[in-house]
Amino acid sequence: MTLWMGQDGFDYSFQMDYAQAWDHTLAALAEVADHTPDIDIALEYKPNEPRAFALMPDAATTLLAIKDVGRRNMGVTLDFVHVLYADERPAFAAALVARHSRILGVHLNDGYGKWDNGLMVGAVHPIQTIELLVELERAGYDGAIYFDTLPDHSGLDPVEEARTNIAVVQKLRAIAACLVNDTALQTAIARQDAPMAMPLVQGVMLA
Repeated sequence: MTLWMGQDGFDYSFQMDYAQAWDHTLAALAEVADHTPDIDIALEYKPNEPRAFALMPDAATTLLAIKDVGRRNMGVTLDFVHVLYADERPAFAAALVARHSRILGVHLNDGYGKWDNGLMVGAVHPIQTIELLVELERAGYDGAIYFDTLPDHSGLDPVEEARTNIAVVQKLRAIAACLVNDTALQTAIARQDAPMAMPLVQGVMLA
């Protein structure tokens, strides 16, 4: 079960008792997790919308909440464009979640980082999508990948959009598979040598 708590937040200063709201939210999450312990509960964070400020706007705050709740059946759903919207790097967010909790779902989409665009996968950030797929492979993630995209913005055919997403992700996953154990790339990353890493990644992408 994925929880996106869009209404759990605030719009004004002096509107919310922050400590009380945090306690109430954690108590509610614990109650949900305890209801059926063999069902995993994933938190999908987003910085805002519809509220101006969300109680769990980013990876770090969400991981803190999961730590405070302390239930083994809780984890995180990563939504690619929500992560961008939170001014985070998707692969870095995945690494943090894998280290401190569990990745329970991945929503692939794309956007410009200003709001929840829900564009087709790889339309804006193909390299960052590949980096996320590499990180997911390294983390041993074998769960579901969803397409949380919004074809209704301009009247796009949703079936064709889904087909495009599937085809693109298959190609990007093949690229990620070539990179995940690439020793030259690992050396470049160990050195933090971007001029060495980028040609290696782009060479596979543009082959």
